[in-house]
Amino acid sequence: MKSLSTYPTQSINAGGTLLTFEKPLIMGILNVTPDSFFDGGQHQSIDLALAKAKQLVDEGASLIDIGAYSSRPGAAEISVSEELDRAIPAIKILRQHFPSTILSIDTFRAEVAEAAIEAGAHIINDISGGTMDENMFTTVARLQVPYILMHMRGTPDTMQQLTDYEDIIHDVAYFLADKVSKLRELGVRDIIIDPGFGFAKNIEQNYELLHRIDELHYLGLPILGGLSRKSMIYKKLNISPQESLLGTVALNTLLLSKGVQILRVHDVKEAQQLVDLLF
Repeated sequence: MKSLSTYPTQSINAGGTLLTFEKPLIMGILNVTPDSFFDGGQHQSIDLALAKAKQLVDEGASLIDIGAYSSRPGAAEISVSEELDRAIPAIKILRQHFPSTILSIDTFRAEVAEAAIEAGAHIINDISGGTMDENMFTTVARLQVPYILMHMRGTPDTMQQLTDYEDIIHDVAYFLADKVSKLRELGVRDIIIDPGFGFAKNIEQNYELLHRIDELHYLGLPILGGLSRKSMIYKKLNISPQESLLGTVALNTLLLSKGVQILRVHDVKEAQQLVDLLF
């Protein structure tokens, strides 16, 4: 039986663990925020975060992405200290209980990123691609950790007014290539790219990006696809985020057929089953 295969790419060294992507990897989402669009407030305490992380690992997550600052439009701004107070205890307890699981910190702040790495995280996942903190790239270079470079314009509050593109895939590719060049000049070796579904893109642009995401393989870097339960699914189907699991699985199937190496998801069990069926 013929199976799918991921697109050949460079490996990523995450804290001494070499990620080689013969099969796509699953990144489970752990939001320790009160107001994320899908699971806000569900994992704020350490005990709840630990229980959720155990579920993610048991279901097949190779990576856990810890977010302490909601990036949904209209989300309340929080201080650096509040973001640290949410993220750092979660990272420390997860590192203690799941030492073989790769942890990433979902933040656009260099100060938070550095504290998270010191606390035991392995990867920095920056939704802004370095545009919201001028110190992010130099911090990543100094720490020498993998960096997830995502495409976005503006801020979470302004991004949906910044959706004018000549060609969505070419413009996203140009942004990513320019940032990769800057990171390489600083000596950053391990980079993962994320086209940023839902960030400064309308529904039609999200779907064009989805159908043409394989054009980003020319950069030679692992691609992360993160569209789990997003509005491109539930608004198109006129349903709620809670009802959008089937749509998420369907679109993740398309991502896998395009050679994407990492799926970032809320529902790890279903994503891992999808990988096991196709690879």
